[in-house]
Amino acid sequence: EACKLNSQEVVEEDKRLKLPPNWEAKKARLEWELQVQEKKKECAARGEDYERVKLLEISAEDAERWERKKKRKNPDLGFSDYAAAQLRQYQRLTRQIKPDLEQYEKLKEQYGEALYPTSDSLLHGSHVPSKEGVDRMVADLEKQIEKREKYSRRRPYNDDADIDYINERNAKFNQKAERFYGKYTAEIKQNLERGTAV
Repeated sequence: EACKLNSQEVVEEDKRLKLPPNWEAKKARLEWELQVQEKKKECAARGEDYERVKLLEISAEDAERWERKKKRKNPDLGFSDYAAAQLRQYQRLTRQIKPDLEQYEKLKEQYGEALYPTSDSLLHGSHVPSKEGVDRMVADLEKQIEKREKYSRRRPYNDDADIDYINERNAKFNQKAERFYGKYTAEIKQNLERGTAV
């Protein structure tokens, strides 16, 4: 009998080892989703709003903690790669576009089905943009150029600053040291310059 139980344990252990590594988490997640669906059905049967019922079960401390967590998340992830930066700029620019529906309706009447080109369409050179559209595009491009110039990371060289370095690499090191330890060493530096250092 012990041999039989042992072989059953071995079979069960083999089954567990063959499962994916995150099987337990997946299983727990699926069970939780099923519970949520059942609660939604119960609320719908009683004529209640599931979101309100769910919020009634959450304590104020948990709600505050989640709010703080949400606020902590920075929506601006900064620069990760050029493709992401280009996508963000594209989305920002397309959000700014205000379509001219009257002009669109006029073009639709003028061209009919030819307004929506297919692989057989031959519309090359037939569309001439309006003066207002060109002016709008130029203004937008100028605004982009101005913004790009404003956010340049180039640091202007200061001729009046003290020279406390022997080469460019040493200058960078000194700048970093000043940034991190400057507030602690300010008094020592002043004493050295005055000649009153002990």
